[in-house]
Amino acid sequence: MKKFFISAVALFFCFTCFAQSNLVSYDDLSYLLHNNINRADTFFTSKGYTLAEKNLKKNTRKYTLAIPGGTYSNVSLRVDGRRLFIEIETNELQQYNLIYNSIADYLNKTTSTADIQAYTVKDLGSIYVMVNDAVPYNPLRRVYDIQIVSDKAITAYN
Repeated sequence: MKKFFISAVALFFCFTCFAQSNLVSYDDLSYLLHNNINRADTFFTSKGYTLAEKNLKKNTRKYTLAIPGGTYSNVSLRVDGRRLFIEIETNELQQYNLIYNSIADYLNKTTSTADIQAYTVKDLGSIYVMVNDAVPYNPLRRVYDIQIVSDKAITAYN
């Protein structure tokens, strides 16, 4: 019985770690903000995302990831000059938790209003999180809209 319990716990951790490998963390955001938008294609493809929309004129890209269990994660990238703006729309709680836990050590300032949570993160910029109810209403699901705005000093390399 003891071996079964240990095996079950090990299997659970393997699945948990594998599931989070597709999700975006602080290190991933830092990599994306410091590199140009063309590197994002290979980065998101390696994480399992698919390119849903690419507009060369507006310099925008949108990637989607369908997660088992009916959840999703959509990542939109926009280049404005040499700065990259990232928006993550997801109903996967693990994505929100992963970002929140990975930036916890780097927080400079935290503010919160009724609708928006704002974090100023060292060597990254500002992160704005808006939480809304899912449509149709489901008490177990929320839609998280996470916007990342890089610092003025962070520009993409070629």
